[in-house]
Amino acid sequence: MKKLTTLLLLLVVIAVAIYAGSPYYSAYQLKNAYDAKDGATIAAAIDYEQVRPSVQTQLTSQFANTITLYPMVAELGGKPLIQAANGFIAQAVEGAITPQNIEKLINTQGQANTATKELAAAWAISNNQVDLKNLIQDMIIQRGDIDAVVKSQMQQVMSKQADQLEQQVAQGTDSDKPVLSYCGINCFTISGQVKGYPLTIMMEREGFIGWKIVDIVLP
Repeated sequence: MKKLTTLLLLLVVIAVAIYAGSPYYSAYQLKNAYDAKDGATIAAAIDYEQVRPSVQTQLTSQFANTITLYPMVAELGGKPLIQAANGFIAQAVEGAITPQNIEKLINTQGQANTATKELAAAWAISNNQVDLKNLIQDMIIQRGDIDAVVKSQMQQVMSKQADQLEQQVAQGTDSDKPVLSYCGINCFTISGQVKGYPLTIMMEREGFIGWKIVDIVLP
């Protein structure tokens, strides 16, 4: 009886260790996949139905804050400008955060493609990385055609971001030891630097030891 109790206790300890250690092993697998340029493994670990709306919300919220810094632009453009910018953000997120594009992005270690350029442009304009004062001049030239103004600005930003992306990929560094931590019994975060950009990845438990990426916190 004593041996059976000891065995059961040992099994419980092992089960708890596996349960508690599972996210660390998942993080280890993701890091190995990234280093090996195994995009398929990382693409399969993402819950796109949760990540896409989260990234889109982050960008649209950041743009809403950015536009308050340019009251003249907000006054001239009004709701049509915000709607057009948010439409571009939604399109960029939808095109970039897909299994196919994530796999391609990891396989090439960040080499810019159209979808990635659009997402980079959306991030840049949302985070006040471009001079939105130029929008005033464009609005005058385009005679208030907001869609034409946003399209023109996005093309300029995409061209600029493409060059910056290539430089960042070539010069940016990755974290050797990302910070791993529980954020709840079924929540785990991986924080570090990817090509010079600070990112936090949030994972949720799937089943007993499985984990899925459910959010990516942008810089």
